[in-house]
Amino acid sequence: MDIADLLCCPRCHSDVDLGETLLRCTSPDCSFFWTGFPRASGQPVLIDFERSIFERAAYDDDSGSVFDRDDTGRGLRVRLRRMLTGPNPVTPAKSRQMVELLKQQTSTPTVLVIGGGAIGAGADPLYSCPAIRIVGTDVYASMNTDLVADGHFLPFRDEMFDGVWIQAVLEHVLDPSVVVNEIYRVLKPNGIVYADTPFIQQVHEEAYDFTRFTLSGHRWLFRRFEEIDSGPVGGAGKALVWSIRYVALSMGLSTRLATLFALPFFWLRFIDGFAKPGPKSDAASGVFFFGRRSGTPLTAKDMLPYYASKR
Repeated sequence: MDIADLLCCPRCHSDVDLGETLLRCTSPDCSFFWTGFPRASGQPVLIDFERSIFERAAYDDDSGSVFDRDDTGRGLRVRLRRMLTGPNPVTPAKSRQMVELLKQQTSTPTVLVIGGGAIGAGADPLYSCPAIRIVGTDVYASMNTDLVADGHFLPFRDEMFDGVWIQAVLEHVLDPSVVVNEIYRVLKPNGIVYADTPFIQQVHEEAYDFTRFTLSGHRWLFRRFEEIDSGPVGGAGKALVWSIRYVALSMGLSTRLATLFALPFFWLRFIDGFAKPGPKSDAASGVFFFGRRSGTPLTAKDMLPYYASKR
């Protein structure tokens, strides 16, 4: 299946004409039939700009990124930060598990990565599986994306994907519940989703940072999904290392100097290895949800037992 077969207009869900001159919606009743969509680095920018936080003018320079990006993960700033906070302890296992579950469902699974401008820490097994087709999206074009999109208005037809991977993204969207509903819409029945989102972390990416979730709040966000697994991504130790770095930032140090200031305290993150499950979740640096599209949503009455089950 060609990527064009997956796409639709992010506003009216009509077909999209990916002609060489103007990218546009095929419905004359839609404004994007007349204005069309821009490109960034040759990739379609399928964003409903009237409803999005992003402006069409941001893509005039053929980039659309509001920050300097290191999509390789090899830059000094990224390496110093990873040395400080350590590896993601969850995603390597969950990406391998997702690969196995997807291969049980179909021989050629297609996975949508939302926020895939840079490959997330620990997601390499997903990308290295030759049987899986990755469709990468982000709000800017990169070597890892196929198109530019806003997660609130995904430009994909209903029930097109076997899996969705959304790592460290939901804190950067204005309305996470809308994004999760879009994930539900584009997933096939029994499709798999993996999400991890910060809980106790300070603001990063400046004005493009909006939300944090407890483990229970994250589960309620994905209430239309059957849970396979969920839990903390780092505990109080990792959260404390984050805070020390931001103490330095609050005193006016640059990002690099603040990271260097906090580096002697990197050992604090190893405390998390001794934490009990319940308290670790209550003080988590981040939380994850791994689940399956379901027709039976959670109810409000389910939430207190859910919290108790994680103690």
